[in-house]
Amino acid sequence: MITVIFVQACENMTMIMSATPLFQKVDAVTIPVPDLDVGLRFYRDSLGHELRWRNDDLGQAGLALASSDTEIVLTTQQSYEPDWLVTSADEAAAAVRAAGGRVVTEPFDIPVGRVAVVADPFGNILVLLDLSKGRYVTDTAGNVTGVTL
Repeated sequence: MITVIFVQACENMTMIMSATPLFQKVDAVTIPVPDLDVGLRFYRDSLGHELRWRNDDLGQAGLALASSDTEIVLTTQQSYEPDWLVTSADEAAAAVRAAGGRVVTEPFDIPVGRVAVVADPFGNILVLLDLSKGRYVTDTAGNVTGVTL
């Protein structure tokens, strides 16, 4: 839940101060690759990043960073982007809109939660992701078998 403390006008933008920061952390950075196996050979086999999960239906594979739970997500269908973890993609999109940004893509469902794409007043595109449905469950080979809270 986003709690508004006060609203202040500042140079044609509405400034909204929240009791808690909107962004929790960088959940993942998506990196486009032409093919998952080719991407895995480079990022896993050559650079040493451990495979956390693979979802061929989505054309994605999640790799671990050594000192973080943030993931590298190789993707055959998306562009290069950081994905910001938020408590609720719907509430976060509304907060960005109320603060003077805009919603580029309304919140939509993904297997692990919801995603919204927003832009700040300066034109920067931000992908906001919540994990409201849980995290991937994998088999011993890292293939996604389901989602669990």
